[in-house]
Amino acid sequence: MINSWKLRSQAQLVIEEIPYVKSVAIGVFIKVGSRHETPEIAGGSHFIEHMLFKGTEQRNAREIAESFESIGGQLNAYTSKEYTCVYARTLDENISTASEIIFDMLFNSVFEPKEFSTEKEVVVEEINMYEDTPDDLIHDVFAQKMWANHSMGLPILGTLDSVANFSRDNIVDFYHRCYTPSNMVIAIAGNVEAEKMKEKIEAILDKAPFQQVLLPSSPPQQYNRFTSLVEKDTEQVQICWGVPGLNYHDHKRYTLNIMNSILGGGFSSRLFQSLREELGLAYSIYSGSSTYSDTGACSIYIGTGPGKIERCQEALYEQIIKFVQEGVTDIEVQRTQQMVKSSMYMGMESVMNRMSRLGKSILMYDRVIPLEEVMENVMQVNHHEVNQLAAEILARKKFSMAAIGTKEVLSLVENEYSKHWL
Repeated sequence: MINSWKLRSQAQLVIEEIPYVKSVAIGVFIKVGSRHETPEIAGGSHFIEHMLFKGTEQRNAREIAESFESIGGQLNAYTSKEYTCVYARTLDENISTASEIIFDMLFNSVFEPKEFSTEKEVVVEEINMYEDTPDDLIHDVFAQKMWANHSMGLPILGTLDSVANFSRDNIVDFYHRCYTPSNMVIAIAGNVEAEKMKEKIEAILDKAPFQQVLLPSSPPQQYNRFTSLVEKDTEQVQICWGVPGLNYHDHKRYTLNIMNSILGGGFSSRLFQSLREELGLAYSIYSGSSTYSDTGACSIYIGTGPGKIERCQEALYEQIIKFVQEGVTDIEVQRTQQMVKSSMYMGMESVMNRMSRLGKSILMYDRVIPLEEVMENVMQVNHHEVNQLAAEILARKKFSMAAIGTKEVLSLVENEYSKHWL
């Protein structure tokens, strides 16, 4: 049974009772991410996520860790472009203790100056490590150009300059403005009594400071094609091609998921089977789609060797043109629908997945979308709709490109891009 409430504190709470399990997952989704930051505090949301674990008025960092370990619980967090999530899983008998610790972290973190300085160094090293991983970095390089001059393009981790220059006062002010109940969605799934849990959380949130949250939410500017080349002394070359996608309110997102899966979303996809398995032109290749509240992107990633750039780009171009002009088959769509169905239903066997689905559903759509409704929309997609969307989104003249490699390699990548895509 799923229950959903708007609490007195203006927080949104959704609880799914699953009486046949022994565990409970809880997640608090805070409606703040990297898109709500200015360049001066780029990475601020991610940094706050780190600082939540560094001590509150009641517990220091070690006591937070030991408190969770003493109940056999798992505690973690992550930051995205549009929200931050702090989540935990524990035995049903310990959910009250777990929730008390989480809300203590969310509302009472102290940002002790020494811990603040130490964590800045930790995040700087995290950024350095990320920049030393070009197959991850390439996606940030692409996003920064895709949403140029907009906060959607800011890296979630921030930049070396922004993090190094963080002011404790500015970060604490950002924390106090955003970490308030009215800006939160709380999702719980597992062996709990919903009404009792609601009363407990209501009592905790009634003590938290209340304020309305106003964060910048202007849509990105009009898309302009681009090339973005980053010189790095690497053995391989990382290339990302992409086009504008859909926002998550667009009903065609179901068609997009099917299209992406057929194109490059798995081991049976066309790009993987053709460029990697048959031709051996890439050690890694996949496509992906990201959807946000008012924008989105579709991208194709290839990791390959310098000697294969020309053949790789030619083969990719041929596959995209074939995909758009000849379309997909009914059999491909049906196979993908069964994969999606299997993945979704098997995922429902995890309380963490159930909790995450509930939280994101409220966060994005302000309602819990029944799994049956999702599956109905997935199963209604047909190959004509996929082909029509592919023609709209994957138009040759829309493709932009980002690449990471040596100077000589990048010159070759740019020439091949100009030959096929301009």
